[in-house]
Amino acid sequence: MPSADAEVTPALRPPGDFLPSPGTAPGSRTATDTRGSVVPGDLLDGVGGWGRAATPAGAFHLLPVRIGRDLPRISRWMNDPAVAAFWDLAGPETVTAAHLRRQLAGDGRSVPCLGVLEGTPMSYWEIYRADLDPLARSYPARPHDTGIHLLLGAVADRGRGLGGVLLRAVADLVLDRRPACVRVVAEPDLRNTPSVTAFLTAGFRFSAEIDLPAKRAALMIRDRALREWL
Repeated sequence: MPSADAEVTPALRPPGDFLPSPGTAPGSRTATDTRGSVVPGDLLDGVGGWGRAATPAGAFHLLPVRIGRDLPRISRWMNDPAVAAFWDLAGPETVTAAHLRRQLAGDGRSVPCLGVLEGTPMSYWEIYRADLDPLARSYPARPHDTGIHLLLGAVADRGRGLGGVLLRAVADLVLDRRPACVRVVAEPDLRNTPSVTAFLTAGFRFSAEIDLPAKRAALMIRDRALREWL
């Protein structure tokens, strides 16, 4: 499974496509894209309609991936050695495309997204139903547990606390937009110290070490019940 907190070079903002999608009601199985077309929904209460989050780094939102628009950018990020060490998706674009298509062709339990900060796509995210994922076999999952994977695309964005800022913002979005979810979870590789640190900075707590097929991971949990003190 992928981890969190690695990167490449930010790209310029193409016109129009990187604006937040109009909202969709919680629990809806449809959402609306930036051109007003109805697109398939997900099992995550319409990630594409979650809207903007204000962060100390600027306005941020999640934009569901479109392979035709986003594949070259995401594939470049996956071929950064710092990213490839934990995501294992280096190689030709077909490798990343297959990874994305498995999610996009699924039942909506995992949604790949670009993270757009102040209009610039600068990170890749996977928001997924941890309770419906194989991960649930490795820890005591609860209904609607929501998982996060993250990589930052630009070397300049690493090592300055941005991962923690954005993880906190996305965890808050999950808890705000998914009322049935009481916990946000993550499973970064234990060797990925910057990633584990970013989750701790974002208000996650270390819960346990768990053995997954491709790694030994740190199970990180952000609890809704503790949110007001974080």
